[in-house]
Amino acid sequence: MNKFKILAMFALIFAFICFSYYAYTKRQKQIIIHLGIFTGSNWNVPAGDPYAVVDNAISNFEKTHPNVKIIYVNGIRKQDYAEWLSEQVLKDNEPDVFMVLSDDFNLYSSIGLLQNLDDFINNDTDFSSNAYYKPALDYGKYKFQQYALPFESVPTLMFVNKTLLEHEGIPIPNNNWTWQDFLDICRAVTKDTNNDGQIDQFGCYDYTWQQAAISNNLQLFKEDGTFSHFADNKMKETLQFMIELRQINHGYIVTAKDFDMGKVAFRPFTFAEYQTYKPYPWRIKKYSFFEWDCIKMPAGPSGTNISQLDTLLIGISSRSKQKTLAWEFLKKLCYDSETQKLLLSNSQGVPVIKSVVESDEAGQDLMRDAPGDEKMNILTISNVMETAISPPKFKKYSLSMLIADNEIKKIIDGTIPLNNALNKVQKKVNDFLQN
Repeated sequence: MNKFKILAMFALIFAFICFSYYAYTKRQKQIIIHLGIFTGSNWNVPAGDPYAVVDNAISNFEKTHPNVKIIYVNGIRKQDYAEWLSEQVLKDNEPDVFMVLSDDFNLYSSIGLLQNLDDFINNDTDFSSNAYYKPALDYGKYKFQQYALPFESVPTLMFVNKTLLEHEGIPIPNNNWTWQDFLDICRAVTKDTNNDGQIDQFGCYDYTWQQAAISNNLQLFKEDGTFSHFADNKMKETLQFMIELRQINHGYIVTAKDFDMGKVAFRPFTFAEYQTYKPYPWRIKKYSFFEWDCIKMPAGPSGTNISQLDTLLIGISSRSKQKTLAWEFLKKLCYDSETQKLLLSNSQGVPVIKSVVESDEAGQDLMRDAPGDEKMNILTISNVMETAISPPKFKKYSLSMLIADNEIKKIIDGTIPLNNALNKVQKKVNDFLQN
């Protein structure tokens, strides 16, 4: 064997060793970020590709971070997600970055599971809280500190049965309509249409005292969750209105079937439902008996045409060993304009970045397939997002509202007289909050 062959052999061996070492060190340096997500829509409506937006964000992030791999468990349903995440937490194996359901945020924040993001936000020159709709950003705050970022939101709107109102000769209300307008129309349309002695057409379905309270500018709780305001005069106005609204039906309980059959003029709708059931083909499958639109919620005498916002949050585990990278990936999901734009065509929710919603692209995609005379447009949606109310964030909020709701329903249905009843509700809730 001549010296050239020997040199060539050594060169090949050296190259193999170098390549092996390179491959080994590359494997050693690869960082895994675990992501917790669920499949399907967060808004309980039919969904297309549930992973399209997230997969695109992962692909773009991995291109700019070649040593990072983002992985997630496929196929977890929303109804199973909270239990799955709880199991991972108990195993000390929760994802580095994970979606947070509305019902779980206060608990996760209070027990220290979620990383406080304030230091990341304050020290990151490439991040501005002002880019968000404030109510959406506030949704991820607990005790005035940011524990999660918003991914997408849905405000509540008021569904209007255009066919029914047109038949009754009543124009669709403007977006600055009031409770009195609401009552007047409900009275006008509630009737026996076939003369069989029973009311078979109705004003509204599924409208709640909580929605009315929000539109009457009522803050039910002190911000720190230590005191409630159920005895406030605005709450009395709210219940007087709800009692009057209920009396229009003369004891009949309006059902979802009544609504689906086109016999009801109004029903609160989430924007996700508007997005899903307004265009073809779901429009044909769901509400084909009548034409409809959505407008803002009616304003109370002390309030404005606002509603509550529901928001899907994403946070970082306080026990993550890769918090800096987790923050960068969280921004890719919740702050990056390209990711947020994909929500326009791949989700029924509304992006949380204001500039994305108000872009020309949003005007085409967010309102896609809607007829030209619709009351709802992109500027109205942006205004609804800007003025919406986020629910209070304290540990006992959900149980406090459950206690209050049980008592207030008795007042509305006449089981308990309104006089002095709200003082008793407030005392009962405050006793729970302070013990």
